[in-house]
Amino acid sequence: MAEEIKLKNRTLDSFKSKLTGGGARPNLFECVIPVPTWARPDGVNDFDEKLRLLVKTAGLPASTISPIQIPFRGRTLSVAGDRSFDSWTITVINDADFGIRRCFEKWMNGINKHEDTSGYINPNGTDGYQQTIAVHQLGRSPYVKGNISNSAVPVLRSYKLYGAWPSNVGAIPLSYDETNSIEQYDVTFEVQWWEAFKTSQGEADLR
Repeated sequence: MAEEIKLKNRTLDSFKSKLTGGGARPNLFECVIPVPTWARPDGVNDFDEKLRLLVKTAGLPASTISPIQIPFRGRTLSVAGDRSFDSWTITVINDADFGIRRCFEKWMNGINKHEDTSGYINPNGTDGYQQTIAVHQLGRSPYVKGNISNSAVPVLRSYKLYGAWPSNVGAIPLSYDETNSIEQYDVTFEVQWWEAFKTSQGEADLR
């Protein structure tokens, strides 16, 4: 027997009641990208804070479980194969000291030098060429008693990307025709795997 859907449960008010917190906003996010000591640029003040603020776009990471197709008597049985983790890309606003771009260029050069094929071979540790990146989905700060709350911005969900390293630093187009704009470029990271967390420090949410 077909299930009935009652119109009174499909009103704007019922929709609003299900939209927890007014919905997550794509412009409320922050990335934490640890950089090996040997890749950090010289003479850039507050580099970690700069890196957090000038990452213009990012994404919550994706993964794929590839299907294995098994033919059987004119039909196909699809069973789960292996999981793969997609590359992760950010867009960075370029300021005049080129500090962040220098960082990623040094990081990639440390992995595989321009003039030859030498480079850091250890992927592990704080100075390894692979690092653990975090991307935080933030919520809106509460507005209390006519003043913006001084409490910390809420973290709705966090993703940690393990074994991440930059595989591509994108080009920056230059043109006389470009006016009223600021340069930006993409950086792509390879990722071994990721995990989701309920908060920036909380328990993993995939158990």
